Amino acid sequence: MSDSDPPGWELPLLLFAGFRSLIDQLHASLAERGHPDVRPVHGFAMQAIGLHGASTSEIGRRLGVSKQAAGKTVDRLAELGYVERVDDPRDARSKLVRLTPRGLDSLRQAAAIFDELRAGWVAQLGLDRVRLLETSLRAVVPATGYPVDVPGWFG
Repeated sequence: MSDSDPPGWELPLLLFAGFRSLIDQLHASLAERGHPDVRPVHGFAMQAIGLHGASTSEIGRRLGVSKQAAGKTVDRLAELGYVERVDDPRDARSKLVRLTPRGLDSLRQAAAIFDELRAGWVAQLGLDRVRLLETSLRAVVPATGYPVDVPGWFG
């Protein structure tokens, strides 16, 4: 490492700060678009629930948290109208958590906002630099998909 290279500890902090900046801007925009109560953990939970629904246990596993912690998040999302509990067609003894139209709308809105945020980065940094950043990150991030277990990972 040359004297002009930044210290190694700065890289994860810059990556996290970039992530945090995007997430903070996302939630400010979601609030303006009719979703003022959605928090980052809610977005990860809705991703864990997915389009086909999931049991509370599955949500907990996907988030890397206990079933009880997942249940509390699901309870809050249900109170806010983003999810509903329905009978699981695979197991009459279980409940399936599904996204409501409001939950689906928040995810659609979030996807559109992320496109806008990326466009802002392109305007500031240039398309080539943003594409290089994305390509570089894909090269060092495992190709196992995008994890939604951030709540459990930070816990």
